[in-house]
Amino acid sequence: MTVPLYNVLFLCTGNTARSILAESILRKQGKGRFMAYSAGSHPKGLVNPLTIETLVAMDCEVAGLRSKSWDEFMLPGAPHMHFVITVCDNAAGEVCPVWPGHPVTAHWGIADPAAVTGDILEKRRAFNEAYRLLNNRIALLVNLPLASLDKIATAARMRSIGETEGATGNFRALK
Repeated sequence: MTVPLYNVLFLCTGNTARSILAESILRKQGKGRFMAYSAGSHPKGLVNPLTIETLVAMDCEVAGLRSKSWDEFMLPGAPHMHFVITVCDNAAGEVCPVWPGHPVTAHWGIADPAAVTGDILEKRRAFNEAYRLLNNRIALLVNLPLASLDKIATAARMRSIGETEGATGNFRALK
């Protein structure tokens, strides 16, 4: 029996921290079942060094991670997405592209660790917290019985994951 492979795109505005964290975490947790991608509506062009530091400390793969535009996923030949998940409130509030195939969308907003001011320990703490929250949500995703759920039930479950601990802003933005 062939296991379906699901493509997941994590979106934020700058594509430097949260969406990159989520991409790498899902690559680790969802190996063989999920392909993870990330992008930004206004990418900054570089990944925050604390994102890389956090992922390396958590034994996640960092090769190939880069800040990129969501426009790349609208081009011919781009992977077909099954799920599009915003992880920042700004991206959730923007007018998103109409994704080919009408993937399930959800908002999993968490606080931006890159916006934390203070010393390096406070910043690292914020990145570790973002990692923890995303790791927990992604664990819920990879354990969903997707093959036995219809699209409406899948969408409801995906949205409920975004309402778990650490949810920010309008988690119903993409309903």
